[in-house]
Amino acid sequence: MKLYYAPAACSLGPHIAIREAGLDATLNKVSFGKERTTEDGRNFYDINPQGAVPTLELDSGEVLTEAQVLLQYIAAQKPEAKLAITEGPDRWRFLEALNFIATELHKGTSPLFRNPSDEAKAATRANLVNRYKLLEQKLGDKDYLLGQFTVADAYAFVVLNWARRFEIPVSASLNAYFERIRARPAVQQALKEEGLPTS
Repeated sequence: MKLYYAPAACSLGPHIAIREAGLDATLNKVSFGKERTTEDGRNFYDINPQGAVPTLELDSGEVLTEAQVLLQYIAAQKPEAKLAITEGPDRWRFLEALNFIATELHKGTSPLFRNPSDEAKAATRANLVNRYKLLEQKLGDKDYLLGQFTVADAYAFVVLNWARRFEIPVSASLNAYFERIRARPAVQQALKEEGLPTS
């Protein structure tokens, strides 16, 4: 399979999941300029008409999109890696965490990438401060959101990285959680492969 990505974008979550699962996947970087082209010279819109990463091209030629879907698909390819919770009551907490990150934190941060007015920026930041407090409650005193590391933590790492980029204050507990994830060998590998800081 092939992952189309942009450095530090939400595609970093599936990239981390691929490395955590030890799956054989190639990376193809997408340039976001006037045109969207892949590292191997293709028009990215021909691959994904949405023009968004992450995009996962399967060996069959089928294409999957949407970060939280890719994360679950990747986890399902290597169930023994236990990157998803698929049974019992914690399954619903796992899906709840993924969707909270997707809708409240990922989409909640999106306006900041478009360089909004100061007023809009302040409102977005204030909302995110509140949402990160909710993430802290979900984490509680656990090392990871569901107790064990899952793809939800890979996704949380991405949005916490954005919180740092946009100087959104988060608690010491969430900062420690971010560092705990960043220290994982698979995360270090994905960061290096994307040319991102590892410390």
